[in-house]
Formats: sequence, C-alpha cells, structure tokens
Amino acid sequence: MQSRALRVAMANSVTAVAFVAPCTGGVFYNRSSHGDPVRRYRGLLEHYRLKKLMMITSISLAAVAGSAMLLWTPDRSRESLEATYLRAPADMVEVDGLRLHVRDDGPRDAAAVVMLHGFGSSLHTWEAWSNGLDDRMRVIRFDLPGTGLSPPDASGDYTDARTVRLLLALLDKLGLERASVIGNSIGGRIAWNFAAQHPDRLDKLVLVAPDGFASPGFEYGKPPAVPSIMGIMRYVLPKSVLRMNLAPSYGDRTRLSEETVTRYHDLMLAPGVRGAVLERMRQTRLQPPEALLARIEAPVLLVWGERDAMIPVANAADYTKNLRNSRVVSFRNLGHVPQEESPMESLPPVREFLLGD
Repeated sequence: MQSRALRVAMANSVTAVAFVAPCTGGVFYNRSSHGDPVRRYRGLLEHYRLKKLMMITSISLAAVAGSAMLLWTPDRSRESLEATYLRAPADMVEVDGLRLHVRDDGPRDAAAVVMLHGFGSSLHTWEAWSNGLDDRMRVIRFDLPGTGLSPPDASGDYTDARTVRLLLALLDKLGLERASVIGNSIGGRIAWNFAAQHPDRLDKLVLVAPDGFASPGFEYGKPPAVPSIMGIMRYVLPKSVLRMNLAPSYGDRTRLSEETVTRYHDLMLAPGVRGAVLERMRQTRLQPPEALLARIEAPVLLVWGERDAMIPVANAADYTKNLRNSRVVSFRNLGHVPQEESPMESLPPVREFLLGD
C-alpha cells in the first residue's frame, strides 16, 4: 500500500499537471493584462498565488520523484493506441514531412471547416461538433504534432509559426483553397494567427476561449517559466492526477466522464507526447495580438463558457475591441471546453454562424 506521505505528495502534485493539462489556455491561468484596475489587481493576486503553488508543486514533485519507481507511468505502444483510437490507417496523412492523424468527414464538395484542439488535447475533443456539422460541411480535424496520434515533430519545432505553416500545408494537401477555422484555447491562438496572415484562405473564424493575451507570469516575448522538475511528467503521470486537473476545464465537473479521462490519459502516454508537450510549453512566445487581430477581415464568432477557470469570459472584450467583425456567445454553466462539456448546447450558434441556418 502507498504510504500516507506518498498519497499526500500525489495529491499535491496535481497542481503541477495543471501546467500541462489538456485544454488549458497556457502555462498559467490566463488573466488579461488589459482592462479595468480591478481585473489587473486580481491578475496580480493570481500571479502571487501561482508562484506559491509552483513552490508547493516543486516540493511535491520532488517527493513524488523519490517514489518514482512506485508511480512510474511508461509510454503505451503506438500499435495499441492506434488499435483503440485510429479509425482507419488512411487517417494517418503525410503533411509537410510529418505524419498527422487527420479525420476528414462530410461531403467533399461542401464548404470546409478545420478544427484545432487545445493544449495537450486531440481531435477527439471535436467529435460531437463534427457529427453535428458533417451533414452540410466537410469537417477536418487533426492532432497537432506531438499530441494524440500524431508523432512528435522530428525538427523539434513546436512554435505557433510552424503550426500555422502546417495548417496551410494541410489545406494544400487536401486541395482546399479556402476553409473556415475553429480553434479552442491555443488552437484558437493558432487559428487567429492563421486568419491574420492568410486572409485569402479563410471564410469564417470561430474562437472557443482562445489564448493569446499576456497575463502576470506570462509576458509578451518571453518564454514561460517551466520548472525543470516538471520533466518528471515524462515518467510519472497517474491517471487520478490527470483527472483532477481536467476537472477545472468543465463548468460542471460531474460531466467529465471516465471514458474522456481514459482517452486523455491514454493519448498522453503515446510515445514522445509528454516530451513534445513540454517543448511546446517552452517554445511559447506570446506577441502583442492587437495589430494581428485588427487585420482579420473574416467574420468571427467568439464562444465562451462563463464558468471558464482557464481563460475567463471577461477576456472576450479584449478580442471584440480589436476585431473588425465579431460577436460573442456565452454559456452560463459551461467551462473551457464547451464542445466537450455540452455539445448539444454549444453547437447550435456555431452551426448557425457557419451555415446561416
């Protein structure tokens, strides 16, 4: 049996996994540095709270490290994961020198939409939304390199610029001149960067709790502070810890199913994924987004859960202030991943926006 000290260390180490928990908006809970003084004050309080939590996390992880043999979480074989999560061998597609896990559904001659998942997540987060759109649209989803079933990028480049180039290459590979794009969290940040840089390839843009504005501890032009002790996640990642860190992504935590937790955990154990997740964190360099957002010509729908603990709905104002043509739809009881938590509630305004239904 585990000792009480070890159980306490595991419980405390849950904080650490929040830095890598799928779907989070960044290394720290995002609080916009713009806006009224109250929001800035709260952001500073959050900053100091997080510094304290990081100290506790480091101590806790050190304790866990001492018991690593008991908690060791090895990679799962790619073969076993593909047997469970790969729908067909043809879904592994060569794009710009990389093998990507891609799902391409719906009529081939219909208007296309590409969906970009959040940090450490996978294309499965869009399952319900895809099923609700593929009667009228060509719906394309893919696992970013080093997440889900997409192997790590051999170049080691996990920057936003690389991912935008990859999205462009995927459109070319599929013969699509234009598409709408949906992005959640960092997928949203990649989506609006793509929209600003390639307006000729975009129809409409849907941003689901997008990342992008700086916050205390996550400054423009600087890498996030990722404690070296975080490297322990390469070897230790209990499923129970991951569940406790996925839960805050939901407005109603009871909606987080065991099946969903199992999927996230399984895919985090794909060969090379944990290292790639850490690299994507280290290579994040936020840039002031205002000028890029102002360049976006396409209509934009901002989708937010009002109980989002990762990137608060108040951040929507930073986007609407800088976008030319945008509107916001929010959901009172949903969190950071409305497409997962309640697709029946969150999809209709997105479908109406994309199709004009």
